[in-house]
Amino acid sequence: MSDRVRVAVVGAAGAFGMKHLDGLAEIDDADVTVVSATSQDKADAVAAQYGIANAVVGLDAVLERDDVDAVILATPTGLHASQTQAALAAGKHVQVEIPLADSVADAEATLAVARASGKIAMVGHTRRFNPSHQYVHARIAAGDFHVQQLDVQTYFFRRTNTNAKGEARSWTDHLLWHHAAHTVDLFAYQAGRIVQANAIQGPIHPDLGIAMDMSIQLKSETGAICTLSLSFNNEGPFGTFFRYIGDTATYLARYDDLFTGTDEQIDVSQVAVSMNGIELQDREFVSAIREGREPNSSIQQVIDCYRVLGALEEQLQ
Repeated sequence: MSDRVRVAVVGAAGAFGMKHLDGLAEIDDADVTVVSATSQDKADAVAAQYGIANAVVGLDAVLERDDVDAVILATPTGLHASQTQAALAAGKHVQVEIPLADSVADAEATLAVARASGKIAMVGHTRRFNPSHQYVHARIAAGDFHVQQLDVQTYFFRRTNTNAKGEARSWTDHLLWHHAAHTVDLFAYQAGRIVQANAIQGPIHPDLGIAMDMSIQLKSETGAICTLSLSFNNEGPFGTFFRYIGDTATYLARYDDLFTGTDEQIDVSQVAVSMNGIELQDREFVSAIREGREPNSSIQQVIDCYRVLGALEEQLQ
């Protein structure tokens, strides 16, 4: 094992950059040595808030530093593939926020760079780490539960180009390449390789240029099925909610929390060392670096998700 891992968070001023900083603050063998944002003022503000010594602008200013072992990329989707490749080429371990890429070609190219680099290359597929889904995964691994159907709702209210903090975005989010990626990967993780996938979408927004509503059907090699409904038009509670219907139980997963099919809460506080899925994801990243092993949610493990998304995009076009 190596000693403490020195981490840079790029996109630190955004909603998920801060979520990663919160998680890293709980990890004893991780040191955040530098944060990066799109302006010096934003970077300085985050550094002051979290007590971090160094604040810079952009990725290049991070990659040239010798006090950075690993980079967490919480940047706009369109930058993920190129920035991951650049960080790996600079000899840094990388965890990139979901999605790895917004095209299957860029995802495959990034996988090739990762394989050649010898570095840890991980994607933020947080659902693999939420205690709720870990609980279900453990029951599946033990042979006590088999998914028959996964019913998922991913709902937000985003008729303007805003982020999770309600702030204006410089880029446009996407239901398929971002939000569907969570469920496509999770379904394969819980029920086996996806062998059939279908998608339809609603009208294209005149200003944002994206579909605001989408429906996806999946089937795995085990025969399990998944129905995923996504919307940026939903008014009401937002987020992603999962109903696992199995041969021995029904579970409702709401982020880190888990309930029975009759809405009785299940205690998942002992599943892992934290109830924060993003912290657990960051712990896996740091541990994999220290132990020199492939992490859960490596690019290699999640690449099939992006191949499925690519096939769905072809259908939608």
